[in-house]
Amino acid sequence: MRSRTMKACLMASTLIGGLAFAAPAMAQDENDIIIVTGTRIQAPNVVSVSPVTSIGQEELDVQQTPDIERVFRDLPLTVPGDGQNVNNGTAGASTVNLRNLGTNRTLILIDGKRMVPYDINGRVDVATIPMILLDRVDVVTGGASAVYGSDAMAGAVNFIMQDDFAGFEADLNYSQTESNDGQQYDISVMMGAEMDGGRGNVVLAMNHTDREAVRFGDRDYGIFGVDSETGAGLGVDAAGAAPAADCTAPGAVAADQSGSTTSMPTAFDFVSGTLQYRNDGSLGPRCSRFNFNPFNYYQTPRERFSSAALARYEINDNAEVYGRALYSATNVRQQVAPSGIFGTRMEIPLQNPFWSANAAQIVSEVNAFIAANPAVTLDLAGVIDNNNNGVFDVNDSINVPVRRRTLELGERSTQYDQNQFQFTLGLRGDLPFTENWTYDVYYQRGETDRTNTSAGYTNITNIRTALNTVSATQCETVGGTITNGCVPLNVFGGFGTITPEMAAYSSATAIEQRNYVQNVFSAVTTGPTAFQSPLAAQPAYLVLGAEYRDELGSTTPDECWKTPPASCLGGAGGNRLPIASSFSVQEAFFEANVPLIQDRGIFQDLSLELGWRYAHYDPTGGNDTWKAGVSWQVSDTLRFRYMEQQAVRAPNVAELGSPVTTGLSNATLDPCSSANVANIDAALTALCVASGVPAPLVGLVPDIVSGQVNTFTGTDPLNPPEPETGRTTTFGVVWQPDFLGGSFNNTTLSLDYYDINITDTIGTFSANEALNNCYVLGDLAACSGINRIAGNLGTTGAGVNLFTTNLKYARAEGVEFAASTGYGLGDMGDLQFSFNMNWYLTQENQSADTSPVIECIGYYGTSCNPTPEVRWIQRTTWNNGPYSVSVLWRHIGEMEIEPVEAAAIFADFRSIDAYDYFDLSGSYELNDGVTFRASIDNVFAELPPIIGNDTGTTTFNSGNTFPSMYDVFGRVFTVGVNMRF
Repeated sequence: MRSRTMKACLMASTLIGGLAFAAPAMAQDENDIIIVTGTRIQAPNVVSVSPVTSIGQEELDVQQTPDIERVFRDLPLTVPGDGQNVNNGTAGASTVNLRNLGTNRTLILIDGKRMVPYDINGRVDVATIPMILLDRVDVVTGGASAVYGSDAMAGAVNFIMQDDFAGFEADLNYSQTESNDGQQYDISVMMGAEMDGGRGNVVLAMNHTDREAVRFGDRDYGIFGVDSETGAGLGVDAAGAAPAADCTAPGAVAADQSGSTTSMPTAFDFVSGTLQYRNDGSLGPRCSRFNFNPFNYYQTPRERFSSAALARYEINDNAEVYGRALYSATNVRQQVAPSGIFGTRMEIPLQNPFWSANAAQIVSEVNAFIAANPAVTLDLAGVIDNNNNGVFDVNDSINVPVRRRTLELGERSTQYDQNQFQFTLGLRGDLPFTENWTYDVYYQRGETDRTNTSAGYTNITNIRTALNTVSATQCETVGGTITNGCVPLNVFGGFGTITPEMAAYSSATAIEQRNYVQNVFSAVTTGPTAFQSPLAAQPAYLVLGAEYRDELGSTTPDECWKTPPASCLGGAGGNRLPIASSFSVQEAFFEANVPLIQDRGIFQDLSLELGWRYAHYDPTGGNDTWKAGVSWQVSDTLRFRYMEQQAVRAPNVAELGSPVTTGLSNATLDPCSSANVANIDAALTALCVASGVPAPLVGLVPDIVSGQVNTFTGTDPLNPPEPETGRTTTFGVVWQPDFLGGSFNNTTLSLDYYDINITDTIGTFSANEALNNCYVLGDLAACSGINRIAGNLGTTGAGVNLFTTNLKYARAEGVEFAASTGYGLGDMGDLQFSFNMNWYLTQENQSADTSPVIECIGYYGTSCNPTPEVRWIQRTTWNNGPYSVSVLWRHIGEMEIEPVEAAAIFADFRSIDAYDYFDLSGSYELNDGVTFRASIDNVFAELPPIIGNDTGTTTFNSGNTFPSMYDVFGRVFTVGVNMRF
């Protein structure tokens, strides 16, 4: 068999302290087989026309992180996905979001083969990849569907493994913050051996990682929630945040501070206004809110075990069998503040013994309001006239939103327990009876099993029964109906009114099982053709291939999760229904690399790169993708590249088969509520009425709570989404100047322009868009998609329809610049300098022709993930014998709040200055087998920007900042040792 030098000869990479960014590398020997991410062509001196970023072992070592997620988080070409700093919104996984186009538009590969997703949304958990096995990581810019198939809209990430390791290697790392918390332990071991005189190789690897939690309450800037609109809570200490003495309770802050209106002591949203308990048992105006901050995580705790085995054996000159098996077990815990009754309307008799002492006051308050507002009927006021006398009295009941935190039940949490297994078995080699043609045939299967256990929640179904009672010892309705086993619930006061027996009946734990299976059959052959340009020295190379893939996903929630409209879990945000969906695809594809002119003046090499793939999906039908590009090597030092590509992403399992369920989404304001009363005119009143607000209650209904609105999401069975299409243009130049001479070496400069335009994007309208379509644009069809209960949008059962559909487009356009060089210092060693920058020119999306274009460059907010216009990193490394010292400079450009949201945001939170972080690392090579490492991240302990708790989505905004974008721990210290024999 010919030489198997599987090196990433991307003629597009620059070594930046171990990080390679879109610039050329040296060509290989003539007989080497070159594997280049972004193409399946295996030919001498092949180059990738698409820009590719390559992260090498050296950079992975110097960063000393057990998670590749952290490496991606710092890259200018990404925005943070799910990961260690996402709490309220995490799925317990680590994902990659290229160009801010969405994690499900980034294709994740291992050695050029798909990685199995972890859930029905098609997302891949990159934390399951064993770091010690990595040789490098390549990132292709733009649509690579013609090469790899669906999902590669923003690009593809290819994890290249070591399959030829021989020996033993152990890597140990420990880190903690300067506050002595957030500890992480990572132990990795790898063993490899050659077989039969080098004809084969076996590599085994194991890893164990343990990560401790860091709570908001562990940092001064996270202890109290800060109101994004008013700035309340900013710089406030415990004494300044406390409510009046007669309204104190655990977690209670003053009513003018930031916090949840689902409070302690209990509050009731009567139509006449909110009444809240005092410690003496009386009712009065709202006196406190609940500070939910301290319970949440800046860093989610996680424990992971993973193992991997790679093997290959050369049977003969024409056949090599190979295999790979990966297994990981991951446990992640997400935690938020204690549950409660979050404004759910409850029927409560005024004869309920726990609040009968307040019955006369309630009757007086409500009747006074009805008298002052004759258009408000007993029904609109929530009165249930039990004795049918036409007036509200102490013998009646009231149906009223209740707000009470249930600290007696502990924190709400979800434990994500994931087991993932994937194996690949293949045969490759030289194709018999051909000249220099090779083949690769393989079968791959992956499966992910997850158990999500949610605990600490209130059982809303049981609480309804436990409050609708006229007895303190048994649940007995006004009509005399008794529910056996029910324990009446006392929420009429503060902490401690709920006894352990009450908590046992009124609490809930829910379990959901998730399963995902992926099967792939693939056959590819590649080699030289008979066609050769008369002006070229090499023939055209061709790839022919076929692939079959099926993917099946299911979710199985227990009965608690299924209960509509919001499950039996109070504060979980919605209900869940079973999902069982699948799709399959049959594909055929080809690629060609065609040298046109070689070794002729300024045309050292002028080559075409072509590709086409046809895919037929069941059930969405057929589509095709293609690529066409040109590479022009002017000289040994200068190359130009240009590429056009069309990519396609077919709907994933969730997008094809999700039933309609309830949930939560971020929004800023209910335009029909009391919070907007000053802006309600006749036209808006008419739209409010059209969307379900009774005319007398326009401007009186309460606003949404904590910047979140209830939603109804899922697949519209009458209008399922169609595949989305992406068009990518890239153009770049790579220059390796040799005029510097002297002590400078390996100087490389690269500049690449990219434009990724995706049409018919699969997604949902944002909640703000849905509200604006009705109340700003006056679209009555949009108003019909807003579901209110008694005019209220914030109560359980109300919400906004946000069904999965095809939106108009999303686009990312920008320029990426990379530079690197080395400088010799003689006896003092050498310096290596590198720089990589991403500069967005466009980062926008539009949901429909009637919706505004949302431009996200330099903005953050409800519709925009934090997207700085400019981000760059710069590394300087000094090597001198066994010593190495390196500094990484991370720059995040300035940003502003989205203009449409600015008026509602506190002035100091409307912008974030540019941030610069410096990470210092060093290593000492004791001998050929042992190396010690140490590093300090955020050397100058830069504090994160404070922008309040509701500035942006809960996935990005938590703890008053953006913890996935900015460092929230202060300095982080890491030490480690690597042993290789």
